[in-house]
Amino acid sequence: HHKGSRFVNFQLRMAHRPALGPIDAQLTWQGKVFSADALLEGLDKIKDEVAKTNILNKAYIPILQGISPGEIQSARNALKFAETLVTEWLAKYKFKDWNSHSTTGAAVTPEEKTKRAEEIGVALRDHGKWLTHGRSLKIQDLRGLRLKITDYSENPDLNDAITRYYTLLQMTFASNVYKVVETSASQIYRFLLPQGPTESPKQAKTEGKAIVEVQCLKCNTTHKIQANIGKTHPLEPGCIAFPTDNKLNCTKCGNLLDLLELRRQLEGQAKGKVVSELQA
Repeated sequence: HHKGSRFVNFQLRMAHRPALGPIDAQLTWQGKVFSADALLEGLDKIKDEVAKTNILNKAYIPILQGISPGEIQSARNALKFAETLVTEWLAKYKFKDWNSHSTTGAAVTPEEKTKRAEEIGVALRDHGKWLTHGRSLKIQDLRGLRLKITDYSENPDLNDAITRYYTLLQMTFASNVYKVVETSASQIYRFLLPQGPTESPKQAKTEGKAIVEVQCLKCNTTHKIQANIGKTHPLEPGCIAFPTDNKLNCTKCGNLLDLLELRRQLEGQAKGKVVSELQA
């Protein structure tokens, strides 16, 4: 994105299904999930009707009896919280380098940044505008809010890199990996292993080794296992060396844990062999 713009910049490609959505807060009441904005708007309409007619429609009485003042305030707080998060983030980070107006060259004040961020926050939380919380906002929707959009598909090199990465992620999720968290320095995977006792391990990958948490489904004891990738490393505190035969007896109940599928996953992700022997 371009930080020097007065507008918010988002990179979207609808073919890959990332999208922005409305930030109208959702509430759960009597087993139903609905918009806080819709609740308050409905109450305002009832108030307006009573003000005009001096009569409260009897159909509204059961509804009003089921809503406490505290719940109404909670709805207001939820809306304000969502709007505040967006406003503060935009003003502090996205508008950090917006220092001058593109039309006049005049300096941008902190108050102007806040005002512009508030306008965006109010628009994104407006349930009456978007009608449903689950709606994906398209590029033209956002540009209608005077948001500047960077469509990365217009950049061949960037589009190719993101498309390749997206494809790799899709292939990863086609396996028994169901969650991936990545930073520039590490990867964390969540697996579901098909062989009973080794279900739900967590891998924290580092250079040359992986620390894996494997839970025994019989007694729920968690074992921290160190898998050395390609070369040996000293055993980390609290870790068990990855067994050469891929078999691990639970330290609490003795249940046999089969780690063969885990070994295959680790070696596939790391593109290297798990070395069981440790340095002296």
